[in-house]
Amino acid sequence: MGRNPMRAAVTLCAAAALAVPLSTASAAPPAEHTARQTQDPVLVDCSSQPDVRPEAFVLACGDGNSRLSALRWVRWDANSAVGRGTNAINDCVPYCAAGAFHSYPVTVRLDQPRAWEKDPGEQHFTRITLTFTDGRPDGFPRVVTYPLGD
Repeated sequence: MGRNPMRAAVTLCAAAALAVPLSTASAAPPAEHTARQTQDPVLVDCSSQPDVRPEAFVLACGDGNSRLSALRWVRWDANSAVGRGTNAINDCVPYCAAGAFHSYPVTVRLDQPRAWEKDPGEQHFTRITLTFTDGRPDGFPRVVTYPLGD
C-alpha cells in the first residue's frame, strides 16, 4: 500500500463508492425506453411524428387531397385500432387545385403493427382500412386498404 496506507485506503473506498452507482445505472435500461416498449402502436403522420388516437389524419401526404377528420376511437391496442370518422376527398374536377372536397363517413381500422424504422423500440401500424358506411366517391369500392409507411 505504499508509504501512506490510510491515504491508499481512502482512495480505494472513494473509487469503490463512485463505481457502484455508475455500474448500476449503466446496467439498467433507461426508464423512458422501457416505457416505450410497452406502449400500444402509434400512427405515424406525414411529418414522421407518432400519434395515438389522433382526431385527424392526412392520407394523401403529397397533396392533402384525402384526409380523415372527426376521428373517434373505440379501440386501440397492441394489435389493431378501430374508430369512426369522416374521409374528405377532393374530386379533382376539373383538376385538383380547382376541385371540391366531399365528405363520407367511414369506419377506420389500423393493423399490422411492426417496429418503426425511426425508433425500433416503438411499434407503428402499417396498414389502414377504410369502410365507407354511407356513400362513397365514384369508382371507389366500399372497402379500401392502404399501406402506411415509416
